[in-house]
Amino acid sequence: GTEDNHPETDSSSCRTSNSSATLSSCVSLEPCACPEECMFTALSHADVTFRKMEGYLRSRQLCDVILVAGERRIPAHRLVLSSVSDYFAAMFTSDVREAKQDEVKMEGVDPDALWVLVQYAYTGRLELREDTIESLLSASCLLQLSAVVQACCSFLMKQLHPSNCLGIRSYADAQGCRDLQRAAHAYTMEHFLDVVGGQEFLLLPVEEMEKLLRSDDVSVPEEETMVASLLTWVSHDTHTRESHLPLLLAHIRLPLLQPQFLADLECNPLLRNSMECQRLLMEGMKYHLLPQHRPLLQNPRTRPRKATVGAMFAVGGMDATKGATSIEQYCLRRDRWTQVATMSGRRLQFGVVLDGRLYVVGGRDGLKTLNTVECYNPHSKTWSVMPPMSTHRHGLGVAVLEGPMYAVGGHDGWSYLSTVERWDPQARQWSFVASMATPRSTVGLAVLNSKLYAVGGRDGSSCLRSVECFDPHTNRWNSCAPMAKRRGGVGVATWHGFLYAIGGHDAPASSLSSRLSDCVERYDPQTDVWTAVAPMSISRDAVGVCLLGDRLFAVGGYDGQVYLSTVEAYDPQTNEWTQVAPLCVGRAGACVVAVKL
Repeated sequence: GTEDNHPETDSSSCRTSNSSATLSSCVSLEPCACPEECMFTALSHADVTFRKMEGYLRSRQLCDVILVAGERRIPAHRLVLSSVSDYFAAMFTSDVREAKQDEVKMEGVDPDALWVLVQYAYTGRLELREDTIESLLSASCLLQLSAVVQACCSFLMKQLHPSNCLGIRSYADAQGCRDLQRAAHAYTMEHFLDVVGGQEFLLLPVEEMEKLLRSDDVSVPEEETMVASLLTWVSHDTHTRESHLPLLLAHIRLPLLQPQFLADLECNPLLRNSMECQRLLMEGMKYHLLPQHRPLLQNPRTRPRKATVGAMFAVGGMDATKGATSIEQYCLRRDRWTQVATMSGRRLQFGVVLDGRLYVVGGRDGLKTLNTVECYNPHSKTWSVMPPMSTHRHGLGVAVLEGPMYAVGGHDGWSYLSTVERWDPQARQWSFVASMATPRSTVGLAVLNSKLYAVGGRDGSSCLRSVECFDPHTNRWNSCAPMAKRRGGVGVATWHGFLYAIGGHDAPASSLSSRLSDCVERYDPQTDVWTAVAPMSISRDAVGVCLLGDRLFAVGGYDGQVYLSTVEAYDPQTNEWTQVAPLCVGRAGACVVAVKL
């Protein structure tokens, strides 16, 4: 009977053994609101049901639609397809022509892939194979099977290789698979040296080649590698591609090439007859011939690629444990810090310098001031002990100038120092040179135009504004224009003929509260003038400062309450600071240096 003719039939069949109430869900199709103890759940219900539906599919029973792809006719059940695929759900539950058709044409879908996905709708299983994965991914993208799309993308990520990553990247981009596209792009950048030797690279269209050459993230040891890859690509089809050389050469960082390599390029047959190519080469040569004009010659071609600038090391410093012994390394391309080594013991207020190796000079171990020197080889990751300085020093400045290493000022545990020692790498011994006019501890030290600059610091009574300059050829210190602000614990670095003083504090030695600084000043030795530039985002005392590539990095420091792990980078061309990845450990007074690995 029907519900209209026999209304009592449904209600009587739904009575419980101990109740005369009827289940409202029988009429409304809403979920039953019975107590949990009255409910029965068949744990294998879904599995059994789908297995039966799969049986109906294979025996072609109760099927209500046929999918036509090419010459293949695939029977199926609309309910099952709509339950799994948003594409079919939209097709069969809306007022479109296909909703009423017994046969639905599936244009642009591989027939075998469609059959595999129809079976997946019933079983939840499918086989992923290299020879069918692309057609399967294309079909699952069309049918909006997100789980299958993710599975296919994960499979392809595991198959990435220098011989196929460019093709997978292009395919993923066409399919709109952003995660796969990003993974293939990252793989291409990471393994570029192997990618350029493959057939996919030689067959790249000019638009894709331009994207590669424009990228800052490509992993190459030097810019010369990019030139070689460009010329290899052009030579594969010279007749067609030679006309694209001016466009593509504009993305090569020509000013950063070695002078001899640049001169040899001028005579290259592929470049010799192009006026635009010759103009670009001349721009690169001008950069080398006029170093004093480099601040005025900055453009996208003078910005080094991230992988070519080397790495930055943050060594020791004061942390929450009252003395960090770890050494962290920063990779600009990955924007990530990792711990790479540990010092033999705790050192505070020491100096560090890099000349192919990392020299850790003086400092404090928490109890006494040190005169010891240790050397770390970043390639072998080993430490060695060097001859000690004549004077115990903490709060000193250390720098390499024309070969020798200088240890400047500091504090010996009793008094503030103006003395300076020089390490002769040939004789392997320390000797004294001319002393500064002013004792300086927590001094900023930098090399600019073949001279040493000692910036700020403390002399025992106050923080200093004064700056001194040492000429190794005359063995004399001369006074320079003072900074606008007094600064102890100041960080200093140089960029294209300018000296930068960053952060620090201003307080007399007797004061318990320091005025911390976020301000930055730039010194021009040509005019002997200091100029204020953009301040940091926060105040940083005892900040580590380093030039990496074409940006100045302010690393860690102390903000008056905590030891900072935050790091920010200053772009002198835009006069802007931006945040980068933080240190693994917050620290102040870390010595920060860059090295070309």
